Amino acid sequence: MEKNNVQFITRTALIAAAYAALTYAFAWMSYEQLQFRVAEVLVLFAFIEPKYGLGLVLGCVLANIASPLGVIDIVVGSFATFIAIMFIVTVRKTLGYNKKSLMVASLGPVISNALLVGFELTYLFNTPFLWNAFYVGIGEFVVVTLAGTVFISEIMKKSGLIDKLSIN
Repeated sequence: MEKNNVQFITRTALIAAAYAALTYAFAWMSYEQLQFRVAEVLVLFAFIEPKYGLGLVLGCVLANIASPLGVIDIVVGSFATFIAIMFIVTVRKTLGYNKKSLMVASLGPVISNALLVGFELTYLFNTPFLWNAFYVGIGEFVVVTLAGTVFISEIMKKSGLIDKLSIN
């Protein structure tokens, strides 16, 4: 197997495992209506290296296996992550690799999770969609936009680390 393929498979597995492990470690605040899923900080790694997207989606699938909401959360939550990653990658391609575009990109997970997971919660619990979307969106905003952009901005300042994170 080629070195690049081994590197891609290894990093995909590591990202997936990290996402799932962080979700399990903070399970008490990772599921339900008001959630602060710490692992969502990792979705912004797709801004640094778009190839991390697969590992992030797989990590979400693994994390949602333990969801008290069942199979629907595996499907809907993972699809919301997929949409978020597509948004992040598109923003990076369109607006470039800088702090302003990182801020814009961070809104993708907020919007996709608020809408899709908000709908899921409305379907499961027959609760108002706007409240569900609001609560999920607030959690995503705090974790991804507020904390995540600070974390990723610091990584972006370190060119040596960026080189190590890229997949050739």
